[in-house]
Amino acid sequence: MAVLLDIKNASKRYGDQVLLDDASATITDDGKTGFIGRNGAGKSTLLRVILGEEDLDAGEVIRHPRLRLGYLRQHDPFLPGETTLDFLLRDSGQPDWKCGEVAGEFEIKGDKLSGPVGKLSGGWQTRVKLAALLLHEPTLLLLDEPTNFLDLRTQILLEHFLRGYKEACLIVSHDRAFLRATCDRTLDLSLGKLTSYPGPIDAFLEHQQEQRLHLERTNAAVLAKKRQLEDFIARNRARASTASRAKSKSKQLEKLELEEIAADAPTAAIRCPAVSRRNGAAVRCRDLAIGYPANGSMPAVTVAADVDIEVVHGARAAIVGDNGQGKTTFLRTLVESLQPVAGSVKWGHGCDVGIYAQHVYTSLPDTDTVLTYLERAARIGTKQQQILDLAGAMLFRGRAVEKKVKVLSGGERARLCLAGLLLGGSNVLVLDEPGNHLDVETVDALAAALVDYEGTVIFTSHDRSFVETVATSVIEVADGRVVASLGSYTQYLAAVEKEIDDHEVADGRKKVAVDTKPKAAAKPRPSGRDDRDVRKEIATLEKIISRLDADKKRHQAALLATTDPAEAVQHHAAMTEVAEKLAAAEERWLALQEQVAN
Repeated sequence: MAVLLDIKNASKRYGDQVLLDDASATITDDGKTGFIGRNGAGKSTLLRVILGEEDLDAGEVIRHPRLRLGYLRQHDPFLPGETTLDFLLRDSGQPDWKCGEVAGEFEIKGDKLSGPVGKLSGGWQTRVKLAALLLHEPTLLLLDEPTNFLDLRTQILLEHFLRGYKEACLIVSHDRAFLRATCDRTLDLSLGKLTSYPGPIDAFLEHQQEQRLHLERTNAAVLAKKRQLEDFIARNRARASTASRAKSKSKQLEKLELEEIAADAPTAAIRCPAVSRRNGAAVRCRDLAIGYPANGSMPAVTVAADVDIEVVHGARAAIVGDNGQGKTTFLRTLVESLQPVAGSVKWGHGCDVGIYAQHVYTSLPDTDTVLTYLERAARIGTKQQQILDLAGAMLFRGRAVEKKVKVLSGGERARLCLAGLLLGGSNVLVLDEPGNHLDVETVDALAAALVDYEGTVIFTSHDRSFVETVATSVIEVADGRVVASLGSYTQYLAAVEKEIDDHEVADGRKKVAVDTKPKAAAKPRPSGRDDRDVRKEIATLEKIISRLDADKKRHQAALLATTDPAEAVQHHAAMTEVAEKLAAAEERWLALQEQVAN
């Protein structure tokens, strides 16, 4: 194991904003690291420091001699008329067979490999840039939000590649599903400090919460001891007979110190409009064809036809499909910003449709402030504190609500539009990539708010965790068709994974797992007497499970209530032991249930 990067005592600030405060961390060559932290914490700044594009105010970054950095470029490095293969050959200097092999990892084949790269969609061009990056064989791959604007299939292809990639990676991402699938360790940047954790993101977040609870319990115990000593000193220092003991207790009191606990970053408080439940269809599409009319020398284009879709009130329908297949075209046709090529779209009686489009923020009035825009967008009777709370959730805090729209960045305008929509009274929300420009905590809060919403939601998103949390139904746009999926989003994900796996097996890039173990002979069904014995054991296990569950809850309650650190450790150990026994009993109970069922 070699240390590729050694970040030592790094400090960096912009004005009053401290991004790095004497921060240190190491990146080794034997793993893939997920780099997390709130928006604005300084993750992208640190990547630029590592790339040599910015300097630290203090500290240093020591690079290993064999370090070769690879960074996904955001600009388009293509020449006019250049084919994909020509670009890969020119950019990497690798032979054509190697370029074709790596391009194949991202399904860049046939016309997409031999045709003009400039005519590919944005999603396919991103695949080409990824292939070019990997052809340089970096020893440390830096990826800054690599899943932004990538469709599901490309995300999964990138995951598959990274899992087999032998070199180190440092990946900044708000997409926890992507980090779970690719990273085996975690680097966190909070309040200017870097924290390395030798495990994946979920384990780190759990560890972080346990550490915080431990510090809170320790501080509670210290405060209790302080109060006890202060009370003793107050009662005894005036009496000559006990004055020396009071003085001794005063020295003890001076030594008691509270552990410093980092303040929580502001938590998003998002609420969707309060609306009444409705029944029946919210929208019906009949014999619908979607596309674009002729424009000058450009002929008319039909993206999808024969669309018969119905979305009922209260549904949360996710529109899914690869980039360039027509998801946004379908949404625009639903909200009548694009006329149907044929057929009809009919909204149900009383539907008040609120729209969030990816570029709607370009039409905001420049002279409004953040607050005046939200006050005008809010439903009549909305309290100002509720408006300010949602503004804060969208990162407009304190004096930021007085900023004029004309000075806002594109991301700030997008967040402002989304806040205005959520303050309105719409009973149908049509959302095109609502999570863009939001940090992971705010996306989680938005997902929770949409789950509680009584109205109808029709949306697209590249964030799998968000879609999996929110969606109750799936509509797929693919190959000129728009169809309602019979399964859940989880089943849709599994189907895409299987399709990619099958292609990789067919191309020889993935071996089929073969079970070489001899098959055990099928066990005969238990006799009636054995069956009775099994049912007795099940009944006994159910009593044990009930008792263990009660013990676990008792220790958990005691753990939360105690202020004594030693007692807290005892309860935690007991709770862990009980949880292990409970899991074993439940596993045995399930096995016996299957035996009875057979």
